[in-house]
Amino acid sequence: MEQIKNLSVKKLAGMIDHTFLKPFGTAADIEKLCEEARKYEFAMVAINPAEVETCAELLKDSPVRVGAAIGFPLGQTTRECKAFETRDAIQKGATEIDTVINIRALQKGYIDLVRSEIEDMVAICKPAGVICKVILETCYLTDEEKEIVCRISKEAGVDFVKTSTGFGTAGATVHDIALMRRVVGPEIGVKASGGVRDLESALAMIEAGATRIGTSSGVSIVEAYIELLKADKNA
Repeated sequence: MEQIKNLSVKKLAGMIDHTFLKPFGTAADIEKLCEEARKYEFAMVAINPAEVETCAELLKDSPVRVGAAIGFPLGQTTRECKAFETRDAIQKGATEIDTVINIRALQKGYIDLVRSEIEDMVAICKPAGVICKVILETCYLTDEEKEIVCRISKEAGVDFVKTSTGFGTAGATVHDIALMRRVVGPEIGVKASGGVRDLESALAMIEAGATRIGTSSGVSIVEAYIELLKADKNA
C-alpha cells in the first residue's frame, strides 16, 4: 500500500470531508459537526446550502473549510439554478462547492449541457478562490459515462471529481476510484464519497487513488487509525 505507508493521522484527517447532509436534524447536530471538524482538523464540513452561514460563523477562526452541496442530491435542477445556488452559497461563506451533474442529461446524450454546467461552476468558483468538485453519482452510470464526465471535468479545470452523493443506490467503490484516477491523471483530486464508514474502506479508497474521503464517520475512522498506529508501534 504505497499511498498509505507514510500516512500520518494529521494527513488522514486532512483528507476527510466531515459530512452532515440529512434532511433533518437540530442546531446541536451542526454545532457538533463543526466542533469535531475543528478538533480533528478535517478538510471541511460538507453541508446543505441552508447551513452555510451557520457553519461559516462556527468555523470562522478555523482552517476547516465550508462546503456546500449544489443540485443535491438528484442533480435535476437547471443549469441556471445550479449557477445561482453556487453564487449564493459562496456569498454566504462557502469555500468549497460539490455539484451533482445532470445525470439524466448525460444518459440522454446531452453532453454539452453537462459540460456547460461544469464550466459554469468552474467560472464562478475559480475567481472566488473556491474549490470545486463534480459529483458523478457513479451507481447510475456506465464506465463509459464515468469516463466522459471525468474528461469533461479535467478539461474544464475542476479541482476534484467525486463518486457519489451518498443518497444513490450505492456509493464509492475501489473500481470507480481507480477508473476516475486513471482518466483525470495525477493533478486533479478524486473524492470517494458514499458508504465509506470505516478505516478499512477509507484506506482502500486512498490506495486506489482517492485524495479526499467524504463521510459522516470521520471521527471513528481517525480514532481507529490512531489505535492501529499504536498497535503497530507496540508490536
